Amino acid sequence: MSKSKEITRCHWPGNDELYLHYHDTVWGVPEWDNKALFAKLILDGAQAGLSWITILRRQPGYMAVFDNLDPEKIAKYADKKLEKILLDDRIIRNRLKVFATRTNAKAYLEMLDQGIDFSTHLWSFVDGKPIITKIKSKEDFRATSPESDALSKDLKKRGFSFVGSTIIYAFMQAVGMYNDHIVTCFRHEEVNKLKPKSL
Repeated sequence: MSKSKEITRCHWPGNDELYLHYHDTVWGVPEWDNKALFAKLILDGAQAGLSWITILRRQPGYMAVFDNLDPEKIAKYADKKLEKILLDDRIIRNRLKVFATRTNAKAYLEMLDQGIDFSTHLWSFVDGKPIITKIKSKEDFRATSPESDALSKDLKKRGFSFVGSTIIYAFMQAVGMYNDHIVTCFRHEEVNKLKPKSL
């Protein structure tokens, strides 16, 4: 019997080994690093209208094509560079999403120029610590929250694109602002035990 059958998990990874690894090691783990949060925001924006596994399979491509999703480098991309990126089948070749990557990099850097720490700002929308939910089944999952609504509105005002509330909620789940593992999932308690970082 495989490991995936021996323990209880959330329903959404199915039996895909890449998805299972992501669920078991990444999803819901609190992330505090500015650049890692920026990279995840870009990847979640690329997901818009698609399934997360589609982006997860292309993540190595995104890292290669976009200089490890480094905002300082992306902000300097010329239109010609972005047009070339649009031809690369390692990513989702959507013009709006590709150009939004540069837009978001510039918005990110503007926040830093204003003395705003990206991580601290994002985490402030959940009072600096993960919100632990008590999801019992897949029917209990939601697509947005008051916190994602507020963060989405804030990021849009700052010039970010592809940051609607549904995208932001998925982002917040992934980076541990919510622990949305179902209560019977083996990761629910493991993630709860991770020591939060004080802001």
